[in-house]
Amino acid sequence: MKDRPDPTAALADVARIGPFFSVDTDPGIADHPLWRPFTELAGRALPDQIAAVRARLGTGEERVAASLLFQGVAGRLWSPVLAAAVEHGVLPDLDPARTYWRAASPGPVLLAAPEPPGLVADASAVHRVVVDRHLRPLVSALREVTPVAEGLLWGNAASALAGALTVLAGARPGSTARAGRLVRELLEAPPLRGTGELGPRGFRRRSCCLYYRVPGGGLCGDCALREP
Repeated sequence: MKDRPDPTAALADVARIGPFFSVDTDPGIADHPLWRPFTELAGRALPDQIAAVRARLGTGEERVAASLLFQGVAGRLWSPVLAAAVEHGVLPDLDPARTYWRAASPGPVLLAAPEPPGLVADASAVHRVVVDRHLRPLVSALREVTPVAEGLLWGNAASALAGALTVLAGARPGSTARAGRLVRELLEAPPLRGTGELGPRGFRRRSCCLYYRVPGGGLCGDCALREP
């Protein structure tokens, strides 16, 4: 009988792809004072994190900082989950109460999941873990503290997912077809449905993350404001 894939070993492998794919699985993290449950990021820690991003980017617009904070967090969640699912056939079950984060400057938050259990790696399970457990609460929390459009945030989530696919395909080209099928399934399910289109030239979203409003910023490669 074939052994069930080990989610901790899978995360250790995909962490080699790049920093967005890294999830610390050290069991001691749960007791470390600098690591906090992900539920706090969508709670009392959120205003301070938005303020930190605003200061780092040099923007006075809170909604711009909120948008880019969310996009970075979404990328940090999608990347290791997508890679582990495609490369190893296992989905690390990132329970928000047992998934931990640390602020990092510059760059997106750091993530940790001490000894996560594994789930069957299909699109519905990936959607449940990333979208329902993590991103939906964060979208609601962000919109309570700043007037950022919900459609814009889900466009950010879709863009982050497509970005994870691009990096994974570049690092592990043998996984491109499997990863593409999984990403297409995820993009066809609400709330990502209608946020953009994944075609031969990559993803093109139907909204804008507002990065062009950052001093020195511009339009992203998949931005709806770009000429077709």
